This record gives sequence, structure tokens and C-alpha cells, in this order.
Amino acid sequence: MNVKSIAGQLGERRARFAISSDSAHPLVDHWSVSDFVALTKPRVMMLAVFTALVGLSSAPVRLDPLATLAAVVAIAAGAAAAGVLNMWYDADIDAVMTRTAMRPIPRGKISRFEALVFGLVLGGFAVAVLALATNLTAAALLASTILFYVVVYTAWLKRATRQNIVIGGAAGALPPVIGWAAGTGEVGLEPLMLFLIIFLWTPPHFWALALNRTDDYARAGVPMLPVVAGRAATTRQILIYSGLLILASELPWVLGFAGTVYGAIAAICGALFLLLAGQLNRSTGADRRAAQRLFLFSISYLFVLFAALLIDHGGESFSSMRSSHDGRTVGLLHAELLPGAVRGACCTVNFSEV
Repeated sequence: MNVKSIAGQLGERRARFAISSDSAHPLVDHWSVSDFVALTKPRVMMLAVFTALVGLSSAPVRLDPLATLAAVVAIAAGAAAAGVLNMWYDADIDAVMTRTAMRPIPRGKISRFEALVFGLVLGGFAVAVLALATNLTAAALLASTILFYVVVYTAWLKRATRQNIVIGGAAGALPPVIGWAAGTGEVGLEPLMLFLIIFLWTPPHFWALALNRTDDYARAGVPMLPVVAGRAATTRQILIYSGLLILASELPWVLGFAGTVYGAIAAICGALFLLLAGQLNRSTGADRRAAQRLFLFSISYLFVLFAALLIDHGGESFSSMRSSHDGRTVGLLHAELLPGAVRGACCTVNFSEV
């Protein structure tokens, strides 16, 4: 399928949807709180918070518990704003895809105008809070991440090129950099390694999902790689990116940013990832299980990798917090907020809502 023809079809569909949806319910009055929560893509938000916490806890600084709590709230709100604005812009696509047709805007539970206002308010709140609680560097990174995800990925790349996920993956890879910057006020080599891991993880993860949803993306006119290049080319690209990912995942250990335990865990998980990618590359089009296995394992892979880093660095950071601040506040942050983010990331089986 030609990318230009897909873009033309998508433009016509978007125009029709904009007229019909906004005229049908310009201001919807039967929404519920759960509808607005669904707009924020809570699973994606939890993953962003989790990886940001890893970046923050890895930073070589003493963490102030209240500033940390404010930073986590701001990053969560920023990720939520990006999700809301993505659903606002992609309402026409969501309406024709099976897995997204029941989202609040296509169902008429929330109008596109309401979603736009909600997303802009959330985004402004997130950036302002992060700037006040931490520093301008972290706030600028958060604002750039939201803009990149909404403008560059959602409004442009997703509808224009088969490389949408590759380039757009930069937005999802930035939370650990934001977390590090929130603690240090700068960007160092260490968070850039975490960025690279998530950046290289994104294509095989999303393409494994897209392989079993090719008809859905084709119907919506989204030029995902399996739609425009076919299964064989996609599985080859998955294998290539998987190999690069395995190499990148060892960088924290090689460069002394993480310990031997992390290095061993990264090697074992990487070998399993590469094995599943190889099986997928050798599988036939009728075998949907190979893509599903890789997709599911890729979620566990990222969680385990970042959990290993969190254990490697988090204990020392939170010990510093505990010795410097009121035990009740720190206990709340350490015992409730952090495990909540870990549980959310671990249970994010369907977080891939592109």
C-alpha cells in the first residue's frame, strides 16, 4: 500500500469525522470521571512514571522527598496530557480501529473540544509544577516531550511514514532523562543510556503488536511497517533492532553505571528477547503466536531491566532520603508510590496505545 494514498484516505476520513463528531456532540454532558481517566492512557502513564523514577533514583544526588513527590506527580500529569492530546488528534483513527473504537471520544462520551482543553490544562500544570519543584531543565524536557509526542509523532509521523514508531519512540524514551534532570539539573551520559535502551526497544515491541493488527492499521490508513512493507520485512527489522537493543542494554554495566547483577540479568533477558525475535523471523504469516509471545515478553523485558537498575541504585538514594527527612513522609513515598509504579509497569500488558 502506498504511503501517499494512505495519507489521502486518512485526510478525507479525518475531515468527515471532524464534521460528524463535533456537530453531533460539541459539548458532551454525560461523561464520567472514568472517561477522563481513560483519556490519559493510565498504563502508558505508569510506565513513564516508573522509568522516570529509575532515572531519578539513579542520579547522584540526595533526594528531597517532597520535591520527588512533586516531580513524580508532574511527570505523571505530563504523560497523561500527551495521552489526552493524542486521543484528541487521533479520534478519527480511533473510530475505525477495532481496539480503539471504544475510547471516550469515538463513543461520544467526551467531545474533542473537552479533550483538547483537558490535555492543555494538564500539560501546563505538569510543566509548571516540575519547574517550581525541581528546575527549568527538567521542565523544558517535559514540555519538549509532550510537544514531540503530540506534534511530531501524532500529527505528522504516524500518518506520513513507516518510520513513525522508530522516530516517535524518542518521546517514550525521555522519561528517565527527565527524572535524572529533575534531580541534577542537567543531562548526563547515564540517562542517555537509558534513553537509548527504550528507544531501541520501541520498534520491536510495537511492530510485534502491529503484525497481528495489520488489517486494523490498514483500515485506519496508518502506514505502520507491516502494512506498507509486509510481514517478512517487518520481522527482519524486528530482529535487527532486537540485536541493537541487546548491545545497548549492556552499556550501563560496561560503562560502570550498573553492577554485575544488572549485567547478568540484561544478558539473560537479552538472549531470550533475541531468541523470540529469531523465532518470529522464521515464522509464517499464519503463526500469530510468535508475534504475541515477543510482544508480551518485551513488556516484561523492559520492566525487569529497569527494576534491576532501580534495585541497583534505588536503595542508596532512598536511604539518603530516609536519613535526611521525616520518616513518615519518606515511608509514604517509598512504600506506596514506588511499588505502585512498579506494579503498574509490570501489569501494562496492553499499554501500547499508539
